[in-house]
Amino acid sequence: MNELFSGDNKIITIVILGAILMLVMALTLILFFYLSRKKIIQKELEKKTLELNHQKEMLKATIVAQEAERNRIAQDLHDAISAKLNVVSLSANFLLEEENVTPQETEEIINHMLKVTNKTIESSRKIAHNLLPPILEKFGLGAALEELCDEFSNSKKVSVSSRIDYKVGKLSENDELHVFRIVQELINNSMRHGKAKEIALNFKPEKENLCLYYRDDGLGFDTNKIGVQKGLGLRNIESRVSLLNGEIVFRSEKLKGVEVEITI
Repeated sequence: MNELFSGDNKIITIVILGAILMLVMALTLILFFYLSRKKIIQKELEKKTLELNHQKEMLKATIVAQEAERNRIAQDLHDAISAKLNVVSLSANFLLEEENVTPQETEEIINHMLKVTNKTIESSRKIAHNLLPPILEKFGLGAALEELCDEFSNSKKVSVSSRIDYKVGKLSENDELHVFRIVQELINNSMRHGKAKEIALNFKPEKENLCLYYRDDGLGFDTNKIGVQKGLGLRNIESRVSLLNGEIVFRSEKLKGVEVEITI
């Protein structure tokens, strides 16, 4: 009888130990899944935070670029338009108010006013062209990029070769302007900071994307320090690429030029 009870006790003990073991395993699994889930949520939050910070940085860069552009336009209007119109106004008042002006002086003043007026008209056209190139509006992005490259090449300060394969209407007018400004900024940076003498541009479709390949032979920079060296120009480029839902990659070394690949 004692042996029977002893056997039953062993079975009960084994069952209890098994139940405890199963409970421990269940608790361990629950804890594991809880901690894993918590870690995944934390990673997602960190990712979202990084994305928000990046968006804030891009927005800030866009606002700074817009303010810089407004200041440049205001300066151009003041220097190229207001100053010249002031000269015309002073000359016209002189003719109207002065009584002892000889016919020869009158003719000279009028000719001077006409010259200043023509220069003012030309300056206003240049400012308007910088704001929105007419060729971009009339003939699209491909023609505008070709004209831009020709303009820089004709300056004799840099040689720009280009291969443009772009179908009109592939991008919206607003997005076309973004691409145009990106290329414009890249060339300006190559000349101003990189001291480049040769630039190559290739803009073409690849599968469902549009790819822009850009290369110069300038001074280059350390890509590991790009975050530190990033100025308004690069931030402006990155903000426009972000608005295009694109990706940008910089490749460069000191004294070995710059390569830029943008996928839209």
